[in-house]
Amino acid sequence: MNVVTKSREFALSEIEKFGAPHLIHFEIAERKAIQLAEQLGADKKVVQTGVYLMDVKLGQAMQEGKLAQHVEMSSVASREFLSQFKLPATQVNQIINCVEAHHGAIPFASIEAEIVANADCYRFIHPKGFFLFLTVMGKRGSFADALDMVESKLDEKHSILSLDFCKNELEEVYRGLKNYISMARQF
Repeated sequence: MNVVTKSREFALSEIEKFGAPHLIHFEIAERKAIQLAEQLGADKKVVQTGVYLMDVKLGQAMQEGKLAQHVEMSSVASREFLSQFKLPATQVNQIINCVEAHHGAIPFASIEAEIVANADCYRFIHPKGFFLFLTVMGKRGSFADALDMVESKLDEKHSILSLDFCKNELEEVYRGLKNYISMARQF
């Protein structure tokens, strides 16, 4: 049983069941995590498993009105999920750190966790992910509220970016999106 394949299947089953994160956001983070792992010589198994599990309980948390607890819920579910594999404790701990540190609330214990957090940021700063998030938020309330929510998420994710490569690649995009948000509010 391959932990990477099974963790991806687990994450996709949770997305299908609960509807979040959006599949496009999942794929943006997945592609960027794999690219960064290859670029930086990181453990791809840890990175891929971490990126698949980081928000595995996001949809359930949203449905239960516990969005603020989704990282903790994902961590608990990930630890339980990983127990079926014969992974070294160090690898399990690295994967769990990927889940728990992807919002920048706790320190990265490895380059793999830092990669996962930066890949998560791409979901909201990359134009495709940003416009998807704006579309989804726009269906839940007023346009002004949607702008507030996406700007808040954009700023949050920009502040978590830690890899120079990612900062450089996304800085112009970030400034452009901030400018568009400002212009949208003025008209």
